[in-house]
Amino acid sequence: MNDHVYKLIELTGSSTDGLEEAIQNAISKADDTVRNLHWFQVVETRGKIENGKVAHWQVTLKVGFRLDD
Repeated sequence: MNDHVYKLIELTGSSTDGLEEAIQNAISKADDTVRNLHWFQVVETRGKIENGKVAHWQVTLKVGFRLDD
């Protein structure tokens, strides 16, 4: 097994449908431009309330990716 070096980036995904969709939106967008995505960690969750209901979710993630050898 080779030793690897990883880099962290911070992303915020949003969705009106829920937390999982907000996470997936952030990861999907990052996957368009960043290679070797390996893991994520949710570091903050926020939401917007309208008329007494949750209207929007925002989830901030730390995403790790492996640097090319």
